[in-house]
Amino acid sequence: MIVDRQGRRFRNLRVSLTAACNYACSYCVPDGKRLVAAQDELSADALARGVALLVDAAGIERLRITGGEPLISPRLEPFLKVIGGLGLKDIALTTNGQLLSRKLAMLRAAGIDRLNVSLDTLDPTAFRSIARGGDLASVLRGMEEASAAGMRIKVNMVPMRGHNLDQVVPLLDYCLARGYELRFIELMRMGHLALDSNAFLRQFVSLEQLLALIGDHHHFQQAPAALDATALRYQIPGQGYFGVIANESVPFCRACSRLRLSSTGWLHGCLSSSNRHFIGDLLDKPRHQALPVIQRLLVKALADKQELAFSGGVTVMKVIGG
Repeated sequence: MIVDRQGRRFRNLRVSLTAACNYACSYCVPDGKRLVAAQDELSADALARGVALLVDAAGIERLRITGGEPLISPRLEPFLKVIGGLGLKDIALTTNGQLLSRKLAMLRAAGIDRLNVSLDTLDPTAFRSIARGGDLASVLRGMEEASAAGMRIKVNMVPMRGHNLDQVVPLLDYCLARGYELRFIELMRMGHLALDSNAFLRQFVSLEQLLALIGDHHHFQQAPAALDATALRYQIPGQGYFGVIANESVPFCRACSRLRLSSTGWLHGCLSSSNRHFIGDLLDKPRHQALPVIQRLLVKALADKQELAFSGGVTVMKVIGG
């Protein structure tokens, strides 16, 4: 087991199937251009071998499939067929939900029963302005169908001044009424926002501001969460729960257990670090040759983690798995 001096180890792996996305969200890409697949993205089999090696090398327990947008990737179905046999405690998927209705049967057949759906507003006009792609009705319909099929749904919202702050309470009420758990994610200093602090500060909504806004409409109390959870969790008695991933206001670096594998074979131990470690050339090697090398790279990736707080990074989030 690979453990650092703070007792941290990698338990949770996020795998980006593709950097491509059918959205161009304003907080992710500044120029409105949709991200496309990298020319050197790994095959589904290679990515699955990477996951299997990381399970052995680091003791990975939980996997989240991300992108870009994983539902647009032709790698998704063959990837799911392989990783289902790795004995992981949990496999979940993060999506913008645009293609969820179309892909739901395949996800259910693969045993996926937990989704995170990125949704920043219930207003169709604001949706088009933020996402710069897709349509709101398809996302809402996909979530309803997934919920009716027995899937557990969390909704991820990035509250931003000047964009969707008026949607915080309506979206919370929408989720509470349907049994979805809403996660508010503080705007992150990633990509272009790491380079433009004024743009970041103009839009940033802190945990304190967010809770004050919710408190005007709901009584809530803090609820227990896992030791390495990224979200602070709150209960609205008799109605449900919501969470806040307060990476700026209440950093969680000291307990972080996350590792990311990009679609091109790079390991990222920390979003605040520009360091990355290539394992793509090891995935065709015999296990006894690949495993020791990957273990050494994992030691380096773990050392990349911040000691106290997230400090931002210039990498576009969707490239390494949001």
